Amino acid sequence: MSILWLILHIFEIFLWLLLAASGAYILFFALVSMLWKRPVSPLSAYLEGQIRSLRDPRQYTFLVLYPAYNEDRVIVNSVRTFLGQYYPYKGFHVVVISDHMQPETNELLAQYPISLLMPVFEKSSKAKAMQYALQQIQGDYDYVVILDADNVVESDFLAKLNDVCNKGFDAIQCHRCAKNSNNDIAVLDGVSEEINNTIFRKAHNRVGLSSALIGSGMCFRYKWFKENVNKLSTAGEDRELEALLLRQKIHIHYEPEIHVYDEKVSNKENFQKQRLRWMTAQIQSLFSLLPYVPKALMEGNIDYIDKTFQQALIPRSMLVVGAFGMSVIMTVFSLIFSLDWYIKWWLLFLFICLSLYVSTPKQLRKNSVFGKILSIPLLVWKMILNILKIDRKNTDFIHTEHGDKK
Repeated sequence: MSILWLILHIFEIFLWLLLAASGAYILFFALVSMLWKRPVSPLSAYLEGQIRSLRDPRQYTFLVLYPAYNEDRVIVNSVRTFLGQYYPYKGFHVVVISDHMQPETNELLAQYPISLLMPVFEKSSKAKAMQYALQQIQGDYDYVVILDADNVVESDFLAKLNDVCNKGFDAIQCHRCAKNSNNDIAVLDGVSEEINNTIFRKAHNRVGLSSALIGSGMCFRYKWFKENVNKLSTAGEDRELEALLLRQKIHIHYEPEIHVYDEKVSNKENFQKQRLRWMTAQIQSLFSLLPYVPKALMEGNIDYIDKTFQQALIPRSMLVVGAFGMSVIMTVFSLIFSLDWYIKWWLLFLFICLSLYVSTPKQLRKNSVFGKILSIPLLVWKMILNILKIDRKNTDFIHTEHGDKK
């Protein structure tokens, strides 16, 4: 009997360590995000402006790509809005890669001063769409911007982005945020995005590490992107881009002041599709990153090592529910058998909740999260079901539809 108790205890400790590793990671960066950041005084801002005026800041040219797979409902409005940029007309060129969209949608798009590409892929993917665009579009640009079909930006988007490019960054991730909050799922999806922004972008930049990419609202040096886009092969193209950048020791800058408004999923089916795509991409990314870890260790490439560990993290919602569930189970178990195994589980659950609370923007903490908390268990159950569907060798594109179905 003592051997069985020992085996059970070892398994319980191993499970706790597994969850604690993910919990410690997000807690560390959640606390980092709270670090004091030296404010810029009016005088220093003035002096910086004087220096920049002496440098004669450059006005860059941007190639703006909209990969659009079956996006008839949103693409026209997104393109129309973007064309209202307060930026020289010759300074940017919009390209829509129309994949499986209706003829009526293409006719509407053709009326705008953009390039409309209509490839026919045997198996569609965002990577293939971007590769096709770079093959078809002639001309030389300074930067390429990647936007999703549902993304809406403000009229000064390119002007602000140009200012950031003048600081010398080769890869930039803009602040993607929710443009809708029509139900509990959309709100939680938006909050999850903001937590990601805090932990994997703002906090990482605070300690000198690269920001994570999101998949849209991304900006890269055109020359670098054109040389590397054909290396993309999976549905997790943003994670592949991260790996390529970090292997080449190119820093990814996060710019919180440049907003890209993204439509959040509004029903359980779309939520499940989206998370399945993300989880599949995470597993694929982890296996692709691991072979280069020894080289990264020898070169001291901390960015790459951090990214590899990041792909091994347990999804946050599963982490919360897992820690809480084990806390309850171990409490009951400990009361029956007069043990104290439950204490560390409740501490872990407490620290995970603390890290998520700190990472959530103040304006979203009360009304947006805690009023929707009852939606989380069902969504986590759907994520667990997704694990059974993951195929790390699968490269098929899993499209998340837009819509308001319940």
